Amino acid sequence: MLLTQPSKRFVAAVAVFLAASALYLAGAGKASAASNPPGNNGTIKIDDTPFDDAPNNEPHVGCTFQVDFYGYDEGDLDATVTFEAHPPTQRAGEDQVLLTDTVFIGEDDNSGGGSEAGLDASETYTLDFTGITPHPVQGFHVKLTINAEGSQGADVKHKVFWVTGCVPAPTTTTTSTTSSATSTSGATSTSGATSTSGVTTTSGTTSTSRETSTTSAVGGVSSSTAPGGSAGGELPFTGAGTSALLALGVMLIGLGGVILSARSHRDRA
Repeated sequence: MLLTQPSKRFVAAVAVFLAASALYLAGAGKASAASNPPGNNGTIKIDDTPFDDAPNNEPHVGCTFQVDFYGYDEGDLDATVTFEAHPPTQRAGEDQVLLTDTVFIGEDDNSGGGSEAGLDASETYTLDFTGITPHPVQGFHVKLTINAEGSQGADVKHKVFWVTGCVPAPTTTTTSTTSSATSTSGATSTSGATSTSGVTTTSGTTSTSRETSTTSAVGGVSSSTAPGGSAGGELPFTGAGTSALLALGVMLIGLGGVILSARSHRDRA
C-alpha cells in the first residue's frame, strides 16, 4: 500500500500525538505517586493565640492553644492525640495523662505538605493541671504524642512545649458551724411572818390572836398556809369585840353603883 504525501503527514501527526499522550500519562502517574508517597506523612504544629493557619510552631503557649495537622494522606483516617505531663512538672504517681482525643485528618491528600495549603485539621485544647506544681518561670511542661492512621511503618509524631497562664482549679472548702445554747433559770423565794396581838380588859377577859403565814415559790408555783384552817390570810375570830367588852364593863360598874346606892339608903333607913 502506497501512502500519498498527505497520508504520511497524517500518520506522523497521530504518532506524535500518541507519544505525547503516553508521556503525559506517565508524568501524571509519577506526580500522583510523589504526592502520596509511602511512609509517615504529615506534620503537626502548636499554635498560640491569635490562632492562624501558618505552619509555624510555637513552643510557649497560653492555657488555651491549638494543634494544627498538615500534609496527611486522604481517606478515612484519624489521629489519636495524647497530652502528658512532662518533667520537671509532673504529678505524683505513674499516670501523667492530661487529655486524649481523636481527630479526623483524611480530608484531602498531602499535596500541600507542611504549608497552609496542606492544612488538614485544627483542634483547640485547654488542659487541666490539677495536682501539678508549675515551674516558676516556664509554667507546665507538656508532651504531645500523635498516632496517625494510614502511615507505613512508624506512625508516631511528638511535640514538647510549655503552657503558662493557667489558673489552678478553685479549692472548695466546706465550713460546718455548730451552735449550742443552754439556759437554766431557777428562783426560790420564802417568806414568813408571825403576828401576835392581845387585848386584856379589867374584867379579866383575855383575847389572843396569832397567825403564821409561809409563802414559797419554786418554778412559778406558790403556796400559803394559815394555822387554824384559814387560808385567806385573815385572823380568826377568837372572842367578843372590844366595844362589847367596854359596854359590859360600864354596865357592871353601873350595876355596882346601883347596888352600893341601894345599900347606903338601906343603912340610913
